[in-house]
Amino acid sequence: MNRREFLAATATASCGPILLGMTRKSEEKNPVIGVEGHKYECVHNWGELPSGYEWQTTHNVALDAAGNVYITHQGSKATRASRDTVMVFDPKGKFVRSFGKEWINGGHGIAIRKEGGEEFIYLSNTWEQPKLVKTNLKGEEVWRKGRPECKEYENPKAAYSPTNISWLPDGGFTVGDGYGSHYMFNYDKDGKLQKVFGGAGTEPGKFKTPHGQWLDDRDPKNPVLVVCDRANARLQRFTPDGTAIDATEGGKVVLFPAHAKTRGDVLLVPDLHARVSLFDKENKPIVHLGDDAAWRKKVLGENVRAKPKEWLPGKFVHPHDAAFDADGNIFVVEWVSTGRITLLRKV
Repeated sequence: MNRREFLAATATASCGPILLGMTRKSEEKNPVIGVEGHKYECVHNWGELPSGYEWQTTHNVALDAAGNVYITHQGSKATRASRDTVMVFDPKGKFVRSFGKEWINGGHGIAIRKEGGEEFIYLSNTWEQPKLVKTNLKGEEVWRKGRPECKEYENPKAAYSPTNISWLPDGGFTVGDGYGSHYMFNYDKDGKLQKVFGGAGTEPGKFKTPHGQWLDDRDPKNPVLVVCDRANARLQRFTPDGTAIDATEGGKVVLFPAHAKTRGDVLLVPDLHARVSLFDKENKPIVHLGDDAAWRKKVLGENVRAKPKEWLPGKFVHPHDAAFDADGNIFVVEWVSTGRITLLRKV
């Protein structure tokens, strides 16, 4: 073996799989991924669940003003260890509290914002009732909502299973019926339905799984709503009132987009097809973090989400949501059966 082959072999060995819940030996370094100006150290399996708790399919993540991290997971009625659907950690990964037993099997979307002098959590629950819930940071309920009262849902057979919530410039919020009938809803700040748009289809302004959305205010004078039209494999942009602007070409820019967030001039898109994408202010790709065609083929073809022994450091399985913290680090939450949270620490 020559020197080049030896170095390649040792590098490959150092990047072998890590069992869920285990850490690397102290002399081994976490992999660093990205490009100049956007490089991140991958700290997999972030967050310390206390004894008696376990993940069941992690879904979404949001941070409060203090930097505490709120993570939803589906939860399971089969075991007491995963009955709460919202887990809360401090910025260093220490468990703080949990809540949401009443939404078990449905924990999905989560968003946090300050209203007046207090922060509130907005939750969307997929398979269980109630479908939309607003709580304070301790999980104490403010209001709940069921099916939207509009002509599109007058037929009781019309499916309704909202996946995510995001904000509107006027203080209202928008909801995507990603697992239901593929509509988007605009509500005012008091929770009154204002507009319904979208519906199932492939043409501009229509959706096949509007799974996640975000108010992109990188141009403050012209904020737009970015919708992750997941099964159409595209991002669509709308005015805040729901008028279609444009869309990316299906499968060319994003593969299976799950959600979106912004920080500064950067748009963050976790993509369920094994990568996390960053876009610049002109919506041109900066980097697809973790992107690897061979790894993606394995992930999509071999049910890797249920095989934690095969997960690779520096690679993703199914990124379902991601969020920036105040320092530009990124928390990535993956749709895998045993849960996986990765801290991408900016370097």
